[in-house]
Amino acid sequence: MKTIRIGRTVEKVVERRDYPLAKVRKILKNETIAVLGYGVQGRGQSLNMRDNGLKVIIGEAWKPSWKRAVSEGWKPGKSLFTIEEAARRGTILMYLLSDSGQKAMWPRIKPHLKPGGALYFSHGFSIVFRDQTGVVPPPYVDVIMVAPKGSGTTVRRLFEEGRGINASIAVFQDATGKARERTQAIGISIGSGHLFNTTFDQEVVSDLTGERGVLMGAIYGLWLAQYETLRRHGHTPLEAFNETVEEATQSLYPLIGENGMDWMYANCSATAQRGALDWFPKFRAATRPVFEKLYRSVETGKETARVLKEGAKSNYRTQLERELKVIRESEMWRAGAIVRNLRPERAR
Repeated sequence: MKTIRIGRTVEKVVERRDYPLAKVRKILKNETIAVLGYGVQGRGQSLNMRDNGLKVIIGEAWKPSWKRAVSEGWKPGKSLFTIEEAARRGTILMYLLSDSGQKAMWPRIKPHLKPGGALYFSHGFSIVFRDQTGVVPPPYVDVIMVAPKGSGTTVRRLFEEGRGINASIAVFQDATGKARERTQAIGISIGSGHLFNTTFDQEVVSDLTGERGVLMGAIYGLWLAQYETLRRHGHTPLEAFNETVEEATQSLYPLIGENGMDWMYANCSATAQRGALDWFPKFRAATRPVFEKLYRSVETGKETARVLKEGAKSNYRTQLERELKVIRESEMWRAGAIVRNLRPERAR
């Protein structure tokens, strides 16, 4: 375990070498891990655990996900079941349905929790906002979390590449005295490289703020604002996309990820350097109030209430597809599709 100090803050980070695969298998040898939901996270985590030699079964209800599970080697009646049947068979229930799906299925899942078992999450939503979701676990089970810092697709891809994704871990309820050990073993088994300690409350507020902020919502809003400004001033769609998205994702962001923003500032042209240093405080000042408003909306449960309300609608998937179609068919992303196909590695 590694100790990290940043200023006055000290953090303990679990490393993969703390939990070699033989140790993970020993800790989890008597467990049947039931992954409830073969969506993005469920798929990535379950495939990695299966490849690591753990006993894993899947619970799924949605036909497209069921078919995908079958195509990827899960056997109906042996390792692939209905959600309730998988919950009945499992000792560790990995509750990886959507947040609204967790609320809807909870009355049918709770009866299958066994004394000494564990209820696992990859997001603190249902537990932290249990006044809205109704997800209140019985006192005789461990309630644990491993939250990968990326999509399930990335969890799987990095595992297949022999690498690993970082994850946050937390214990909400330790009924057995081994909740922490279970959490850390599962965290490594799903392909994590390092495990960072947090709480359910801290994870859900930071996660909901982050995905609505710089990870997805804010970054897309900024891209649109710049793209539309360039277009209004006569720049072509491809030029506007290249200067807004393509250079960021294909050149600058990977370098920032590898070396840090300080390195990027030190290794760009003097003109770019001067402009970035002059303008980042203005963007910070303009957006900080928005982030404060966003944080309060998350912290007070307003965001979760909206998610649950929308997710419970019978036409939710249809409405979601309509909203995504607007983005997909917008000029900016039609230009993006063209630019992606013109990348050198795709050239003929």
